[in-house]
Formats: sequence, structure tokens, C-alpha cells
Amino acid sequence: MMIIGVDYHPSFQQIAFLMEETGEYGEQRLNHDDGEAEKFYRDLKQRGISVRVGMEATGYSRWFERLLAELGFEVWIGDPAEIRTRRAKKQKTDSKDAQLLLKLMREDRFPRIWTPSPENRDLRQLLWHRHRLVQMRTRIMNQLQALAMNENKCWKKKLWSERGRAELEKLSLAPWASRRRRELLELLDRMNPTIEELTASVEQEANKCPEALRLMTHPGVGPLTALAYVLIIGTPARFACAKQIASYAGLIPSEDSSGGKQRLGHISKQGNSLLRFLLVEAAQAAVRCNPDWRRRYRNLALRRQRNIAKVAMGRRLGVCLYWMWRRGWEYPQLIKFGSHAGELGTGDGVR
Repeated sequence: MMIIGVDYHPSFQQIAFLMEETGEYGEQRLNHDDGEAEKFYRDLKQRGISVRVGMEATGYSRWFERLLAELGFEVWIGDPAEIRTRRAKKQKTDSKDAQLLLKLMREDRFPRIWTPSPENRDLRQLLWHRHRLVQMRTRIMNQLQALAMNENKCWKKKLWSERGRAELEKLSLAPWASRRRRELLELLDRMNPTIEELTASVEQEANKCPEALRLMTHPGVGPLTALAYVLIIGTPARFACAKQIASYAGLIPSEDSSGGKQRLGHISKQGNSLLRFLLVEAAQAAVRCNPDWRRRYRNLALRRQRNIAKVAMGRRLGVCLYWMWRRGWEYPQLIKFGSHAGELGTGDGVR
């Protein structure tokens, strides 16, 4: 068995390796562009050497992970924050990083994290693609609103009706402003069908997923939020309690307490930004359509600011979805059993 610690960079990787049987140790820098790294690992496969590779979670490494999976090598992905805390000296180089990864693997202290399947990652691309296109469309619509408001036409949502669109096209504008309006409208017309197609694909994938269908029984949760929650969380068994979901989504306040004084700041915003955005948006939809959620939101908004109340409701939604998934409940069951948590005789209280 060969153990390899990989300090991965987009254009190269620094490795430190050890042969357990012979005690042979070495370090090497492998370039990606000229195929040196791929040739190195394929040679190990041809020699029949079993390989375990450890690396930090990082971007732009999908091709490398696919290569290792194709060769049948074991891959460990580590938590970068945890690995950083285990660096003894304040000296950071590529070589020392690779040595640290190798050392943690040898001492069985490597902080492995859960990694999604290739199918999971591909479906995430669908969600991210639609999300980015919707953001682009919003920017285009805001620019068109600005053009109309500069002509004293404050139509707001009415601008996107057939009559509003016709009035916008009739506005007398200067030559460059007129060209900007025309090209922005053309972009908007091209993006709308694409977004509708992607939305239909999201709904189709959500209908194939039993977990997503169960989460969609919650008020305000549609196919997009349910599917994103299932794909990003992966499995509820990863988390010991629901509070960890809020931390994972970055919906808890940052803290800098010391000397008996507690100092809480804004939310940490660590974790998946798409999941955080969708939870807050879905919570606002739940507030609009569900009396209980509306009452809780108003109570929070009266005591705190509205933006704080929105985030708090998003955090609460993430917790509710966690228990629905973990218990196999639909929303009516969550309401029935959740209100009796901790009471004797229900069988569903705190254990």
C-alpha cells in the first residue's frame, strides 16, 4: 500500500508518498497540463500498487477525482479548516502541506468529510445553472426598470405585463439608450424559455426523489428547495442534531466571546450559499401561505429587525426539513408529533 498526501493546485500538485511495506519515502511535484500527474498514477496502476490518496476539499479537482476513481484508488477528502488547525508551526509551503496530509493519514487523524456521488454533483450543476441564470435575468430586469424610471414611468411589476412591455418599447429614448433597451429585451426573451426548461427539469428530478416529495409537503417548499436540500445535505445521518444543519448552512451568528463576555455578530455565511438562499426564500413563502409561520414571523419581527426575522425563519425551516427527512414524516406528522416533543407516552419525544 502506498499512501500519498496531495497538496492540490489547479496547475500542479505537490505530493509526499510512503510505501508501507518497504518504508520508501519521497516527494515530487507533478504538473497537470503536460499529463505528468496522470502518467504518474497510471504507472502505479500498471505496477499493481494499491494507493490511498489524501487531499483537502478544493475546487477544480473533479478530473483528478474521476481519474483516481477510474484507477480504483482510494480517495480521502479532508476538511481544510480542521487540517489547518493541526499545523504545528506557522510555516506553510506546498511541501509542508503535503507532508502534513501524509502524516495525518499515517496517524489515523485525517479529518475525512462526506463527499457526494457523481450523480449528485451533476444534479447540483442543474440547480446552480438555473440559479445563476435567474440572477442574470434579475439584473437585466432591474436595468430595464431603471430605464423606465428615468423616463418617469414607475410601473414596478406592471412593467412585465403585456401592456407594460408595449409601453416600454414605445418610450422615446436617446440612440444609445434605445439600443440598450432593445438588446436587454432580446436577452430577456432568450433567457425566459431557457429558465422555464431548467425549471421543468428540476421539477422532473424532484418528482423522482421520494425524499424531495416528502419535504415538498411543507408549506413554502417547492421542487427547487426540496431537491437542493436533499442533494446538498446528502443524508441526515451526517448530522447528530438539527442545530448542526443551521451551522452547516451558515445560518448561525458568528461569535467572538472572551473573558465572560459574549459577542455575537452577523450570521457566519459558511457553507453552501445556494442552500442558505433557498431556505430563506422558502421560509418567506411559508410565512405568506401558513398562519402559524406568519404568526411566528411577526412576533420575531416585532422584537427584532425584519431581516433578522427572515433569517431566523429560514433557520427554523432547515431544522423542520431535517426532522421530516430523518423521521420519514410528512408535514402533518411533523405538526402532530412535534408539538408533543418530550411528553411521556407519545413515543416521539426527546430521547
